[in-house]
Amino acid sequence: MYNPKEHLKRLVETHAPSGYEAPVAELLREEWAELVDDFEGDRLGSLIGVKRGTQSAEPARKIMLAAHMDEIALMVRGIEDGFIYTHRVSGIDSRVMLAQTILVHGRRVLPGVVATKPPHLQTSADRKRYPPVGDLVVDVGLPAAEVEELVSIGDLITVEGPMMDLMGRKVAAKAMDDRACIAVITTCLHVLRGMRHSWDVYAAATVQEEVGLRGATTAANHIEPDCAIALDVGFAEQPGVSTGAGKLGEGPQLGIGANFHPRMVQRLQDIAAYYEIKWQSDIMPARSGTDAWAIQVSRAGIPTALLSIPLRNMHSPVETLDLKDIERCGRLLAHFISALDEDFVDYLSLMPEVNQAEA
Repeated sequence: MYNPKEHLKRLVETHAPSGYEAPVAELLREEWAELVDDFEGDRLGSLIGVKRGTQSAEPARKIMLAAHMDEIALMVRGIEDGFIYTHRVSGIDSRVMLAQTILVHGRRVLPGVVATKPPHLQTSADRKRYPPVGDLVVDVGLPAAEVEELVSIGDLITVEGPMMDLMGRKVAAKAMDDRACIAVITTCLHVLRGMRHSWDVYAAATVQEEVGLRGATTAANHIEPDCAIALDVGFAEQPGVSTGAGKLGEGPQLGIGANFHPRMVQRLQDIAAYYEIKWQSDIMPARSGTDAWAIQVSRAGIPTALLSIPLRNMHSPVETLDLKDIERCGRLLAHFISALDEDFVDYLSLMPEVNQAEA
């Protein structure tokens, strides 16, 4: 029986930085094998599961679901006296990396720690700043000669640690951004097993989002969907983060702004209201910075929406969410897909207008 929490745990505890997403893709091939009819992919490595609908018209209408597989990471930039110095791969935050346990993916996987200077030895200037990523030093505990033999410039370094249960139904781990939304897609596919849907569903686990939305671009060009829904994480309320932030456990956040087709947004709101599924607004007046940004302007333009899972501590080893939001978002997607018909394409072509003031 499908367990979203156990599925999420397997996803976030897999190590797969930008450009090296194959371990997650292999996991998903196993997990989605009975949920989709076929697998496709693009040349960058995005995995696309295809679930055929019942539509008899040719060509069949397609909806694309997109969530990215990659995670933020570090890369080896130098080795001195057995200590490893790092580059940032995408959005690593040096403030939260001090004293973290990590894995160095060299000739064999080496456990290590991010070393920190004891406070007793820090200068007054040290105490006033966080070290930049380039100053982070990794210690794997081996003699210098062995480190030189096992580790090379360009090897990847990922955060190590199990998913942690918090109170209620909240969990914390690395890589919730965006493996939580891979779990949303999996949940949707499970719900769809008990539903009829006429459109073909293209479930895309995209690559290299964190370094430039690359997999979403190539996957959208491969699929050529009639419409798309991107899935990512959004900012949740926590100390220091309040304006425009969502609440954990209050449902997915629905993007509203120029990046999102107004009629896609309205239909998602209508479906959520009909099935009494909680959701929250996520106002994004311009660029969303998500896969939706790349998909919307692919080919001749693709009507796109964005659903996000509220997340605390984004881009850290303790990204925190509420499992209820994953389940609600998965159900909302499934009901949206089940309601799609041929008329929806015509509905999308009628762009809404802003009401004009009377003269």
